[in-house]
Amino acid sequence: MWRQRLDGATEADGRIAKKLRNAFVAQHCRAVWVVLPDTADIGRLEAEVIAIAPAEATAWNGHKTAIYDEPLQLVDETIRHLGWGERERAALERQRQRSLAATGQLANAKTPDTSDASVPSFPKGPFRFVALDVETANNDRSSICQIGVACVRPDNSIASWKTYIDPQVRDWHFTGLHGISAHTVSGAPVFAQVIAVLNETLRGVPVYQHSSFDRSSIAAACHQIGLSPPSWNWRDSIQIARKAWPELQGNGGYGLANLKSVLSLSFDHHDAGEDARAAAQVVLLAEQLDRGLAISPLPSPPTGRVSTRLAIVSSPALARGGAGTHVLGEVEITQANIDNSHIYLRGFFDQFPTDAIGGSNKASVAPRQVSVDYGGGAPVMTDLDGSKKFFRNRALAREFFLRHSARVGDFAVLERLAPYQYRIRLRKS
Repeated sequence: MWRQRLDGATEADGRIAKKLRNAFVAQHCRAVWVVLPDTADIGRLEAEVIAIAPAEATAWNGHKTAIYDEPLQLVDETIRHLGWGERERAALERQRQRSLAATGQLANAKTPDTSDASVPSFPKGPFRFVALDVETANNDRSSICQIGVACVRPDNSIASWKTYIDPQVRDWHFTGLHGISAHTVSGAPVFAQVIAVLNETLRGVPVYQHSSFDRSSIAAACHQIGLSPPSWNWRDSIQIARKAWPELQGNGGYGLANLKSVLSLSFDHHDAGEDARAAAQVVLLAEQLDRGLAISPLPSPPTGRVSTRLAIVSSPALARGGAGTHVLGEVEITQANIDNSHIYLRGFFDQFPTDAIGGSNKASVAPRQVSVDYGGGAPVMTDLDGSKKFFRNRALAREFFLRHSARVGDFAVLERLAPYQYRIRLRKS
C-alpha cells in the first residue's frame, strides 16, 4: 500500500491511499483503535508510546525495516470491500509509481524478467498497406495487452500477425470484453520489445486504424517507457468507410460490429488480429466499389514497398450506370404508381435483405433500412413493406417521378450498388 504522504501535488491521490491503508488495518491487522479527542496532544502521546516500546517494534519509525512485497490479494479484497472503481484504482497506481520512483525501486517493479519472451516473426513484404488494432487491459490507453497487424500484399492477399503483450498492470477491467487476462499474457513480451520490431517494419507503409484509438494507445504506451511515438503514415479506415457507404451515417454507423453485418465480414470482434484483418477488408471492399472511390498506388518508396493514397477519381463506368452494379430488374410505370407514389418490386423482391423488410404498417418497420439514390439530393433511407412489396417511404417514388418527369409506360430500373445500397433510374419508353 503506497502513499506519498508529503507530496502536496498529489494530495487527492494520497487521501485515497490513506483511506485504503486505514481500511486494510481495520480489516486485516491486529490492532487496537483508540478514539482521541481533537484536543489531545497526539504528538506527545506517540513519543511516549515509542519510548516504552521494544526496538524491534519501532524499527519502522526509523526506516530500518525491510521492504516486504505488498499483500496484493488482501489489498484487492479491501478495495472490493470499499466498493472502489476505476478512479480510485488509478489514484492508487499513481501513488505506487511515484513511491517506487522516489525510493529507486521503479526499475525493478516495472521491468520483470522478460529475457526469454520473444516477439513473433513479422511477415515479409512488400505490402500495399497494413491495418493495426490494439486491445488494452483497462481504460488506460497505454495498457496494451495485444497488438494485431493485417498486412495487405500487392495481390490483395492478407498476411496476419499478432502478439500478446504484458502491460505490467494490476487492473484488468476489460478482461470480460476481450478475454485477455494477466494469466493470458504471462511470459509474453513487453511493449518495448514489440515496438522495436514494429517501428522499422511499418515505416513508410500506410497504417490503417479503425478510429483514432489505436494510434493514441501506441503513443501513450511509448510515452510510458520514455519513447517518442513512431512516425508512421497513419490512416483511418472509418473515413474510407464513410466515403464508400454514406448511407450508414445514422443507420448503424461505421463501427466494426455494424460493418461486419452490413458487409458480411467474418471475424471475431475484440481480437486484435481479427479486428485488424477486418479493417483491412473494409479498405479492400471500398476499393472495389465503382462509385468514384479508389485507392491508387503512389510511387514505391526507397524500401521497395508500395504505398497507397485515397483519391476521388472520375469513373466512366459510374457515369454510365456502373460496371460493378447489379441490375435487379425494371418495372413499367402505371398511372396507379404515379397517383399513389409507389413502385412495385414484386418481380425481384426476394433479392432484398430480409432484415430490411418489415410489415404492412409503420408500427412494424424493419430493423434495418436501405439507402436509395433516386438521382436527386441525398439518398433516401427506407425499409420495405413486405406485404405490398414496395419502398415504405413513398416520398421516394414521388420525388423520383417528379424529378425525371416520369410518364405512364416509362420504366423504373433498380440497381444494387452495395449491401443495403441501391439506385433507381428512369428508362424512357
